[in-house]
This record gives sequence, C-alpha cells and structure tokens, in this order.
Amino acid sequence: MKALVFHGPGSKAWEDVADPRIQRPTDAIVRIDTTTICGTDLHILKGDVPTVQEGRVLGHEGVGTITAVGAGVQRLAVGDRVIVSCITACGMCEYCRRGLFSHCLADEGAPGLGWVLGHLIDGTQAEQVRIPFADSSLHKVPEGVEDAAAVMLSDILPTGFEIGVRNGRVSPGDVVAVVGAGPVGLAAVMTSVLAGPSRVIAVDLDAHRLDQALRFGASDVVDAGDPDWYDQVMARTDGLGVDVAIEAVGVPDTFTMCTRIVRPGGHVANVGVHGRPVELALQELWIKDVTLTTGLVSTSTTPMLLRLVEQHKLAAAAFATHTFALDHIDEAYEVFSHAAETKALKVLLTR
Repeated sequence: MKALVFHGPGSKAWEDVADPRIQRPTDAIVRIDTTTICGTDLHILKGDVPTVQEGRVLGHEGVGTITAVGAGVQRLAVGDRVIVSCITACGMCEYCRRGLFSHCLADEGAPGLGWVLGHLIDGTQAEQVRIPFADSSLHKVPEGVEDAAAVMLSDILPTGFEIGVRNGRVSPGDVVAVVGAGPVGLAAVMTSVLAGPSRVIAVDLDAHRLDQALRFGASDVVDAGDPDWYDQVMARTDGLGVDVAIEAVGVPDTFTMCTRIVRPGGHVANVGVHGRPVELALQELWIKDVTLTTGLVSTSTTPMLLRLVEQHKLAAAAFATHTFALDHIDEAYEVFSHAAETKALKVLLTR
C-alpha cells in the first residue's frame, strides 16, 4: 500500500510500505476513507517530537471502513464505518479505568502513553492502518454523519473541549480567552459554548482566522499584533482579566500572553504542543491564585461530542476548507503549512 513516511526533520515521502496485518486478537485493520493533517504533524516534521523515528507512517486522525478484525474484537465487525481515535486505549489498565486513556499503560508503543498512531506505531496518512484495542479505540459513525464532520472527532474537537474547556473549568457566565485561532483553538471556541460563558474572546495575528472565530462562536476578537492588544482584552473584562485563558498555539509568547490576561483566581489551560521551554513567571503568579493545567487529550468525551454532531448541535464539518485525493498529500501539506496564505483550517484527504 501507499503511505506518508517520515524520514527525519523536514523530510517525508508518499511511498510503498507493507500492508498492515492483525498482530493481536484485539486489533482491527481499517481502510482509510478520509484523513487529515494536524498541527502536531507539522511539529513532528520540525523535529519537535524526537520520539518519532525515521520510517514512521504519519497521521493520527481518520474515518474508514473495517476490513479485518482480530478474534478478540467483540463490538465491531468487518464493514463497519468508524472514527479512528487519535488515542489508543486498552480500556483495562489503571489509567483507562479513570478515563485517562492518554496515559494507557498497555505495551502498545510505550506504556503510559496512549498517543501511538503516527508517533510510536504507524498512523493514518495511509491507505490502511492497524488499530490496536479496536473495541475501545474506534467509534461507529452514525448514519447521516458525513466524513468531513466525523474526522474532526478523531482529535481536534475532543482536544479543544477536554484540554481547553473542561480542564479550564469554564463555567456559566465566565469570560474566556482563546489565544490562537487555528483548528484546535477554534475547536475550543466552538465547544466552549457548551459551558455557557458570557464572552469568548479569540486572540490571533491572522485576520482571516479571527473572522472564522466569530463564525465558530466567539463573541469578540482581538488582533495580537495590535500594540494595545492587552488593553483590548482587559477592556472586555472590566479590567479584571479573563476567568479562563486557553493557550492553543504552543509557543512561549502565547503562553505568556495567557498568564498576563488571566484574573486572580482564574485558570490557564494549556492546549498547545510546546517544542521548547517556556518561562513561567512564578514571581508574579504565586500571589494570584492562578491554576495552570496541561494535558494530552483522552478522547473520553468523543461519544458525547459525536451525539451533538449527529443532532447538528456542533457544525464539525465547518472546519474542512480544502479537499485533496489521498495521493496528493504533499500538495495538501503545502497548503496546510501555509495556512496564512491559503486560509486553510483542516484539509481533507479522501480515498
């Protein structure tokens, strides 16, 4: 089969690889019908995720059709249309029983890390993929939910909700700032409305993405390039600061922005993937009663979010801005990696 193979920082190729096969009774083989590219894939190509080895098939998002199942798979069958979760969970270990699937202790990839696809084992930017622990790592797609919507439940929607909104403890009436209006930031904007905030302020440098933030549910936008961006945010909070600041970029400057705009007693929820150290100004924060949370998505909320998508309560397909054939994946990466010029949010790759 064909797949996108990582050959070290800055190097990848769409090339022939061996077809995946059932290795354990709990495995399934999924034919990929739709996949997409994540910002984390770009971090991998930059060398920010050194645990990804040369020769790895990239990708951790997808929708597809099951073509084979192991003898131990009970909930799924050949022919089922499924969402491939970005997190693989055995469902039985201590962390899985707590709903922390991202820290699954199974020995698939590395014990204690549920993100294995496109990271520690071959991923979804391929014609086929092997999915470990299929019963707890795949979700059947209801009739009427299109691939363009379903694939957003592989990663970005549960990530924005779980690590941004839920970890940030957004509550009714809160003022929320989402710093970074890329796909995951917009997912946090979209799902934050489920918690009933009074304001959602999107902060970004890109005017197009700020316009998109308004479309996705933001009440206010602030251009981070404006000299008075900080004053603009504070003016929307009666000078107190935001209740919850969600960092959705993964660079030091945006993290610092969040710590500056959060109010005493507020919450900074870090969602971004950081590839270099960040300075934490504890000499200023220690007295402010600020809570800081981090996290890797567990996808424990995927079934709930899928129900909302099925009932048209979340317009998940709105993230898809470009579509390519799977074998045009190099062109898709070029478009996605130059999103400021191409106005790309999520690019779809279809069989």
